[in-house]
Parts: sequence; structure tokens; C-alpha cells
Amino acid sequence: MSFKIAFSRPTANEEDQRTLFQQYSAAGYEGLQLKAAQYMPYIHEPEKFKEAWGHLSGVGSALITGGRLDEANLEQLRDVFRFASKIGTDLIVYCHGIPRKEVTADDIRQYAVLLSELGLEAQQQGVKLSLHHHYNNPVMYREDFDVFFDQISNKPVGLTIDTAHLVKSGIHDAAEVIRSFGHVIDNFHLKDFENGEWKVLGQGAIDFKPIFGAIKDIDYSGWISADEESGGGIVEGLKACYSYIQHGLKS
Repeated sequence: MSFKIAFSRPTANEEDQRTLFQQYSAAGYEGLQLKAAQYMPYIHEPEKFKEAWGHLSGVGSALITGGRLDEANLEQLRDVFRFASKIGTDLIVYCHGIPRKEVTADDIRQYAVLLSELGLEAQQQGVKLSLHHHYNNPVMYREDFDVFFDQISNKPVGLTIDTAHLVKSGIHDAAEVIRSFGHVIDNFHLKDFENGEWKVLGQGAIDFKPIFGAIKDIDYSGWISADEESGGGIVEGLKACYSYIQHGLKS
């Protein structure tokens, strides 16, 4: 098993973003998975992003984006592909922002076809498209994963597993999902959850022991990101999450 550890969290202002960018490497992380607000100001000026942050190894290892796959969103997504290719991004992590109650299984199959086409476009730019399943998004329930990935051919779209979104969506056997879809998983967002709130890893109610076991079982090779959205301190979150992941996967 060969994996790389990244970190991701929203930032409220430029000072917070500067702290995050300056501290992740010192905490042991090999990359940052950026929220949209952290890179969109540079979307048409990748050279300015590289000038500001390009000296930081792995600073844009993944770019998180989303939308409804309407015309405007497709144009924006292609802009993200182009930007990613310029700054050395590995993954585009896509959150499909349509409420689950608005879609049927046939809709999910159609989304899979469209995202497959977009995945091929991403590959032409030298990056990989990964679907981030999400609470109240089209791929939310356990059966939705089967419907979506049964429609995918030649693996042009991978899967980002988010532990807290699985639990919030009513899927409590994360290990089963990991083993069942290990062939398409290309990213992990490890996040804790309790009483309706995101928690720092190890401080919520999720039992990560079987999750770490399943990651080992599939001999995973790729990015594993702490997705820290608890609202706590940046430096404290960096340190706590890194220690938890290291202990869980290497013990």
C-alpha cells in the first residue's frame, strides 16, 4: 500500500488561507486539496497562482468543485480542468449539487454518462475527475453507488469516499463501500461526524478502525485527505488529523 496524505479545509479570509498554505507541509502533509474559494480567484490566471504558491509542494494536489452540470457549470468545470493542467493538479473532486429527491435512478445513469464524457476531457488535460458522493446529492444512498458506477465504462471517473457524508447519508458500513468500490476509488476524504456536526478526526462518533482496515485490504495507492470542516483552529486540526491518520494506517 502506497498512499499520500493531504489536507483540506475551508478558510474564512486571506490570513487563514495564508496560515493553511504555510503550515500544511510542516505538519507532514504532502498536499492540499483546495476548496473552490481558495483557487477560483486565479482560475484564468494560473501563472499568478504559481507565482504566489507554486513553490509549495503539492499545494493544488486536488481541486474541489461542484455544480448542477448545467451549461454554465460545464463551462466553469472546463475552466477548472484547464487551470488544473497548468498548476500540476492530480484530481478534480466534483460535488454534484442537485438534491437527491429531485432525481431518479435513470437520472443518475444519465449523469454517469455525462460525467464519463467529462472524465475523458479531464484526461486530455492530464488530470483525473473524481465524483465526491455527498449527503443530498444524486449519489447519496448505497444503491446509488451501484447505479452510477455500473454505468461508467473504462474508469474515466473515479470515486472520492467521504466517511462523514456516508454516515450522514445513512450508510454506516463504510468499510463495505470501500471494499466494493476499491477498483474506482482514487481519493479519500476522512472526516468525523457526531450529532449532526463535522468533527476533527478521532473526536466524533465514527469508528475508523474498520475503515482503516478496508483501506489496507484494497491495497490503496493514492491520496488520502483529512477533510477538516469542524471550524476549529487550523494548526490544531492539521496536527490532530495527521497524527490520527498516521496511527490508523500504519499501526
